[in-house]
Amino acid sequence: MKCPYCDRVKDKVVDSREARDGAVIRRRRECLLCGRRFTSYERIEEVPYMVVKKDGEREIFSPEKLRAGLLKAVHKRPVAPKQVENIVEEVETLLQEITDREIETRAIGELVMERLRELDKVAYVRFASVYRKFEDIDEFMNELKGLIDTRK
Repeated sequence: MKCPYCDRVKDKVVDSREARDGAVIRRRRECLLCGRRFTSYERIEEVPYMVVKKDGEREIFSPEKLRAGLLKAVHKRPVAPKQVENIVEEVETLLQEITDREIETRAIGELVMERLRELDKVAYVRFASVYRKFEDIDEFMNELKGLIDTRK
């Protein structure tokens, strides 16, 4: 490890501790040349979760992209930011439970729409209209009729 004070690479580990529930190892080091101490962190390089799109293309899962889509759907609706965050966390938990580290956008979209349907009907329709890419007004009206029928 390169010393941040003298740029030399001779040091010894003085102390090691787990951090963040074992996901990170914190090491206190002492430079053998200048004698100053510094801290380094070691973490496992994670294999990213991949999302398989409708056309078969794969891309790295982005919680920020999901959060942005949800925030657009709930814009000016009585939905707390924590509720949006809970949906993002639920999707991330779902990803952690699958073994092959790939998930179809369909599965993510359905989970998100199910949560939004329970949370706020307008946000649900906004999200569904983008996600399902309604081709015409009839498809959109059928979705709305489905919502109205479940309220009765």
